[in-house]
Amino acid sequence: MNEDNKRYIEPDLASQLTPEPDADNGEGHGYEEADFTDTSYAEDPYSEPVAYDTSESDLTYEADQEMASQEEQDEWQQEMTTADEAVLEPEVVVAAPVGQEMPGGLPLQDRMIPRISIDAFCDDSDSGVVMQRVAADRRLNRAHVNIQMGGVEAALETYATASTPDLVLIEMFGERDKVLGDIDRLAEVCDAGTKVVVIGKINDIILYRELVQRGVSEYLVGPITVAQVIDTMSGLYADPDMAPIGRSIVFTGAKGGVGSSTLAHNVAWCVSERMKHDVTLIDLDLPFGTAGLDFNEDPTQGVAEALMDPERLDDQLLDRLLVKCSEHLSLFASPSSLERTYVMDTEAFDSILDTVRATVPCMIVDLPHIWEPWSRHILSTADEIVITATPDLASLRNTKNLMETLVQARQNDARPKLVINQLGIPKRPEIPAKDFAEAIGAEVDLILPFDPQLFGTAANNGQMIGEVKPESKAAQGFVDLAQRLTNREVAVKKQAGVTKFWSQLVGK
Repeated sequence: MNEDNKRYIEPDLASQLTPEPDADNGEGHGYEEADFTDTSYAEDPYSEPVAYDTSESDLTYEADQEMASQEEQDEWQQEMTTADEAVLEPEVVVAAPVGQEMPGGLPLQDRMIPRISIDAFCDDSDSGVVMQRVAADRRLNRAHVNIQMGGVEAALETYATASTPDLVLIEMFGERDKVLGDIDRLAEVCDAGTKVVVIGKINDIILYRELVQRGVSEYLVGPITVAQVIDTMSGLYADPDMAPIGRSIVFTGAKGGVGSSTLAHNVAWCVSERMKHDVTLIDLDLPFGTAGLDFNEDPTQGVAEALMDPERLDDQLLDRLLVKCSEHLSLFASPSSLERTYVMDTEAFDSILDTVRATVPCMIVDLPHIWEPWSRHILSTADEIVITATPDLASLRNTKNLMETLVQARQNDARPKLVINQLGIPKRPEIPAKDFAEAIGAEVDLILPFDPQLFGTAANNGQMIGEVKPESKAAQGFVDLAQRLTNREVAVKKQAGVTKFWSQLVGK
């Protein structure tokens, strides 16, 4: 939780919701900082492995087989077998169903809540706990949230002497007439422009219509969930004419030299070339970044120029700074120069990433192994995080620390994904993947074997693994990880044999 954007709750709420509330923070407003240490709801929802579905092609083969001669069948079967050989399972993939779903069954939108002030007035402790989790969510990083107990009476007392915020969420119990009467009383003290969301206990369409006629923005039937509240806020402030914000995927290493950059670059290539999905790769290792080398590019400008004056960055300037590596892949490269040092603040990085996300459906960030306020902020606000580690003690310790810190900071998100790289270096003692996973309390999503010949050739040629040896298990592991990170299907060329066979049947 950012120090400059703390959420506060009234002392009465703290005593009901947290067993040991924090001491007065000394800012003179009489509030206590909310305790967001409960992570019971943030357990990893991932459990089931991903399997390639070949049922459709099998059915197609059986239907066509009846119509073909034995010679044509043999030729077609050979072509299908050749195509299937290019789809190999990764070395180890402990994968999950794609997509992010919160408790309550609703998928969370990735759109950030703008810089607004929000007051929530709860009538029971369960709703208060939910609002605490909402306030701690990364999507509300820019908003200021104040939570109080007491429902409508507390709201009336507060706004009798104070102006109303941008958004009020208020819990109202009782039947239709009582709720309508309470909202009429609240309307007398609400300022123009304040949006109101009512949380009630009865599912009544007539009540909903009456509330909307009185200017209420939304009516939620309790018990509320974190996803429900955040989705409602996002809908209230989303611009329907604005394109969806791109997905932010951040790669970081448990320590230096574990191959996090290699992983980020190969996944970006897979998203663009295998899924035909637009993606921008941002290299934030300003003095030592390797994205330009790995893609055989030598950009003269890049992310450093944008960071120097982030307020000037718009779509036109961004187009000039990006390097177009392929039809779907753009590179926002680092200068990789030691001629100057870089001291940047969090807001500069935030502005740059927001601008990029608004122009592309997928943004992959190659984050260096560094722990500064700006790097921690980028990790905390990412849609997906991938931690790359090697099977040694230092990586184990650092991965465990990163997992614990990020799960606490991202309580409403799935855990970061874990990749163990360089497994099987000869004569090197290693921690088994199973023991590694048990020690950090999280499953391993992908294991990449030590293959210096393949990875060295790709690096020296400025190519990706999928270009050098697409049939390798490492290449297929990158494809599988990219698919799960982006929730998109891979365009596997398994229909070539079918197309040729049908062409023969129709005489074309």
